[in-house]
Amino acid sequence: MAALNTTSAGAKHNKSLKVVFVITATYLIIEVVVGIISNSLALLSDAAHMLTDVGGQALALFAIWMTSKPRNNRKTYGYYRVEIFSALINALVLIFISVYILYEAWQRFKNPPPVAGIPMLIVAFCGLIINLIGMKILSAGSKESINIKGAFLEVVSDMLSSVGVIIAGIIILVTGWLYIDPIMSALIGLFILPRTFKLLKESVDILLEAVPANIDYSAVEKCIRERPGVQSVHDLHIWTITSGVNALSVHVIMIEESLFSEIGDLARSIKEHLASEFKITHTTIEVHEGDKKYLQNSV
Repeated sequence: MAALNTTSAGAKHNKSLKVVFVITATYLIIEVVVGIISNSLALLSDAAHMLTDVGGQALALFAIWMTSKPRNNRKTYGYYRVEIFSALINALVLIFISVYILYEAWQRFKNPPPVAGIPMLIVAFCGLIINLIGMKILSAGSKESINIKGAFLEVVSDMLSSVGVIIAGIIILVTGWLYIDPIMSALIGLFILPRTFKLLKESVDILLEAVPANIDYSAVEKCIRERPGVQSVHDLHIWTITSGVNALSVHVIMIEESLFSEIGDLARSIKEHLASEFKITHTTIEVHEGDKKYLQNSV
């Protein structure tokens, strides 16, 4: 059994995620208390998003811990897919929260209750600072891991929620117009939904073993076919095991009068080009030449 890279993309940013989790959880408690006291839906909706952050970050940390567990004869890929399930659950929860906020905003349009603008404004401003810090810390990891990306997108949505709450608080203090509270809440929900659906689609694509979005299937097929000594390419499959770990399997027919003296040389040549050109490092390459057969499973 060939060895897999034991460090997932998410695990590389584990410490950063822990820092953001502690900061976010502390602020969540403060925001909920002040949101109830001030009777602000915008602030409570922001707290609801913050709750998804805390839950999502906790789930992401759990997923990273699970991926560190060794693989075995029953789970030959180990627990790498737990990170993908984590991103999927984060997306589903965020969709539910967004829909609920839209519902609550609609109810408040009918009869907007009084809102305490000053407490709402102070806490939202603090939230903006917290979210900007979280975005900075998670930015690098979000480009490598779909698990970290899920946590990062939630922080981004909370940052924009904080901006919305600040705007609502200022308008309420200056004009007393209470409808701005549910309006901002609705805008927050509408902004989050499309981005959440994108994360959901990415997670489902990985679980369905679709070709990674950053890899051109036709280009990979062409790269293999144009290698010296290759006659034809069959059964090419490309998928993602977890973020940062792409895999490929392919059946290659070798020209009998090939420049390569050994079938294994051709397989190794293909492997090296896949790693350098497409960052595909977990490959299973089966090469045939007449009655000869060579199977290379490499990392």
